[in-house]
Amino acid sequence: MLKSLNKTLLGAALIGASFAPHAFAETTLNALFMAQAAYSEADVRAMTDAFAKANPDIKVNLEFVPYEGLHDKTVLAQGSGGGYDVVLFDVIWPAEYATNKVLVDVSSRITDEMKKGVLPGAWTTVQYDGKYYGMPWILDTKYLFYNKEILEKAGIKAPPKTWDELAEQAKAIKDKGLLATPIAWSWSQAEAAICDYTTLVSAYGGDFLKDGKPAFQTGGGLDALKYMVASYTSGLTNPNSKEFLEEDVRKVFQNGDAAFALNWTYMYNMANDPKDSKVAGKVGVVPAPGVAGKSEASAVNGSMGLGITSASQHPDEAWKYITFMTSQATQNAYAKLSLPIWASSYEDPALTKGQEELISAAKVGLAAMYPRPTTPKYHELSTALQQAIQESLLGQSTPEDALKSAAENSGL
Repeated sequence: MLKSLNKTLLGAALIGASFAPHAFAETTLNALFMAQAAYSEADVRAMTDAFAKANPDIKVNLEFVPYEGLHDKTVLAQGSGGGYDVVLFDVIWPAEYATNKVLVDVSSRITDEMKKGVLPGAWTTVQYDGKYYGMPWILDTKYLFYNKEILEKAGIKAPPKTWDELAEQAKAIKDKGLLATPIAWSWSQAEAAICDYTTLVSAYGGDFLKDGKPAFQTGGGLDALKYMVASYTSGLTNPNSKEFLEEDVRKVFQNGDAAFALNWTYMYNMANDPKDSKVAGKVGVVPAPGVAGKSEASAVNGSMGLGITSASQHPDEAWKYITFMTSQATQNAYAKLSLPIWASSYEDPALTKGQEELISAAKVGLAAMYPRPTTPKYHELSTALQQAIQESLLGQSTPEDALKSAAENSGL
């Protein structure tokens, strides 16, 4: 009797288990994001919660690291054979990640609808050698932010259209005693400095590489570094810029201690938030300036994508998560710190309302985005250039000698 009762109970338990919703079907994904700029951590968590509600059988564990740790964390996790299913990656990494099989080729998963709907410039973020290694997610470039009140007090009618004009306006502001050092840059020995340098290289019509070999040590590449050094030594640039990252620049600008600052999209709405910013309502934004006779505007491609790692055991679920995070509906809902990759979003009044100035600058800046070099040896090249910039700013080397050494140490 007892045996038969046990059999009945076991049978009932098994039947109950088979009807329990998702009892054994849950897939867990591990995703790696960065803890700064563009979408905030709170935004990424909110997007992920919305995905979890729509996909109760998929759980996503989120991890956030500073941008400076994103590359190494991704690569080291691959080597350990575990790690992440979905990773955020910078536009500068697909060449290396594809060559070293860090990310999987998702070309077959990209639909015609995606190809038609996403801005053409955004696709460069995830492409290498004609293949797609993810979906573009953060579409970004650096803009010139300015303090409208300070410019008005200095009698300046319009923000600068050229880099020379920027120096002239900064000098006028300094001479009137409005600010001792009117310009803030992110020139710390990090990728941030390369983004500012690239913006200037684009303005001066320079090349990083020609036929796979360094070309930045002459022409526009040299002109760009000379401009940085001149701005620094003139006393117009905040001397702490050589240690600043983008967040430092934002804080200085928000505090009213800079008339001009080069930074990413996210600063616009943060600097206009009266809860945290002393300059809310006074923030102007325009495309980064050009150089007379060479360019109308300048811009660096600072975009980022979401990809599936080759170590992932759940590529289908990972792709489902990526397509949700990069969808037009999700991006439009969170368009205050990063602008969407979808072309038609820019005509949506719900998205443009209150940030018309930013959208206007974006239409020019995003079209002018200049890429950092596409090479599997980007890491070595960037490190060599970061050192050249620091040495030049500190007067330890001339721009000519510093860039010559960078070319020799670039691994190319």
